[in-house]
Amino acid sequence: MNLKEIPRLQTISKEDFVANYVKPQKPVVIERLTEDWPAYKKWHLSYINHVAGDKTVPLYDDRPVTHEDGFNEPHAKMKMGEYIKLLESKPTSYRIFLYNLMKEVPSLQNDFNWPDLGIKLVKQLPMLFFGGENSKVFMHFDIDYSNILHFHFHGKKQCIIFPPDQSKYMYKVPHSLISREDIDFDNPDYHKWPALKQAQGYIANLEHGQMLYMPEGYWHYMKYVTPGFSMSLRSLPKKPAHFIKAAYNLVVMRSYDNLMRKWKGQAWIDHKNERAIAKTHQELGIKT
Repeated sequence: MNLKEIPRLQTISKEDFVANYVKPQKPVVIERLTEDWPAYKKWHLSYINHVAGDKTVPLYDDRPVTHEDGFNEPHAKMKMGEYIKLLESKPTSYRIFLYNLMKEVPSLQNDFNWPDLGIKLVKQLPMLFFGGENSKVFMHFDIDYSNILHFHFHGKKQCIIFPPDQSKYMYKVPHSLISREDIDFDNPDYHKWPALKQAQGYIANLEHGQMLYMPEGYWHYMKYVTPGFSMSLRSLPKKPAHFIKAAYNLVVMRSYDNLMRKWKGQAWIDHKNERAIAKTHQELGIKT
């Protein structure tokens, strides 16, 4: 794919971060932002197992969305200790997605600092994400269009991201926040998905303690190269248009999609997937 390496810095001042990345909405990787956090030394899977091994956690896998799936409804549940044992023993598609582990284990809140980077972060408890070797997070963008500070711990993670202006190439599924789930973004079939040849994006490989800044509305596809976990801190969208889109997604789009799933069932999901292809090719003048 047409991907550029995301710029990388060791550290950055809040003035430079805002001027060079937040205002122009450009991604960046900061490599040493967490080195003075207790989490930098402590946050490995063995530590999470020690403090949270008895907690029951929600698990998600890579099965396609169906009309029976509720919004963010997990596919399975497991004790955290059992899940970490699974992560360390073999590849698995099971992931933990948007889990508020810090509510269950408040001591984790003492392990990180809220970074002063010149943006106002939402001070709710951060969500954590876990994945096994080669597990993947489908290409999507966040419903609230937040600016994201994405910190990775324990192992390696690959991130492929696209700016919002590349949405026309992404085979976006109508009334949702995702691309077609059958696209392999590691090795896309351009005969089947010709619009992707025109998409211009970015790639970064994160290691323990490194942070990726994803500007508001960016598409992102994540792959855990090794077992590991991540934490995201969020700042509300700055662009008025994105704030309006976020409100629409949360209030109107989500409710309408849930209503149509109940009414039309799987036919609604199939219709949306078909429209993702037809609409993309029609708007770009691609004949298939």
